[in-house]
Amino acid sequence: MTNALRAVVVEDEAPARASLLDYLSAAPWIEVVGEAGDGAAALRLIESTRPDVAFLDVRLPEVSGLEVARRVSHPCALVFTTAYDRFAIAAFELGAIDYLVKPFGRARLATTLERLRSRATPASVPDPERARTALAEGPLSRLFARQGDRIVPIPTNSIRRIQAQGDYAEVHAREGVYLMHVSLAELLARLDPARFRQVHRSHIVNLEEVAHLRPYDDRRLAVTLRDGAVVVASRAASEALRRLAR
Repeated sequence: MTNALRAVVVEDEAPARASLLDYLSAAPWIEVVGEAGDGAAALRLIESTRPDVAFLDVRLPEVSGLEVARRVSHPCALVFTTAYDRFAIAAFELGAIDYLVKPFGRARLATTLERLRSRATPASVPDPERARTALAEGPLSRLFARQGDRIVPIPTNSIRRIQAQGDYAEVHAREGVYLMHVSLAELLARLDPARFRQVHRSHIVNLEEVAHLRPYDDRRLAVTLRDGAVVVASRAASEALRRLAR
């Protein structure tokens, strides 16, 4: 198949694998060159077939899909598929093109395929250094976000605040504003708790970017950041901030 992207599909459940293969058959520019049902077989498959893209289930027998992506030596674009959305941060740290939460249909996969076709370039394959650190314990030193046809690093010490925007997190950093398809809770769990605080159900702030606090009403504080942004903290968060200031 001329100019086709060579793909492998790794899924331990036969019905889910069959559905994905059926969906992919509608894209003539995708050529599936192999299938696997567990992580160990996936490692061998990717090394032997050297595909352009791997569709990886996160939860696999023997070796997880995230661990497969970390350990494989052949760089390829990654699309993770899983029933669990809590792995999204690690997936994007590994440079994933997309992260599909099951059950997904043809329309959702079509969006992924368009993204893949436009971004399956050398800049979109996993960075080996990123892969080594993505699953490490402890706070992240950087995030990765999509910007146009690129995936760009965001040093966490440059983040001013993070705001919930529907299913996305809007990261405000010195370099710009980025949308990430992860929840505030997922981000907060991987950020340094000494630096980042959730001050409202929709807002996380970097304490080092706080210019000042002032009363907003009898119970709540208004948090003013160095860039001029103002976030009204919840009552509980305001009390915690007052304790920090004592």
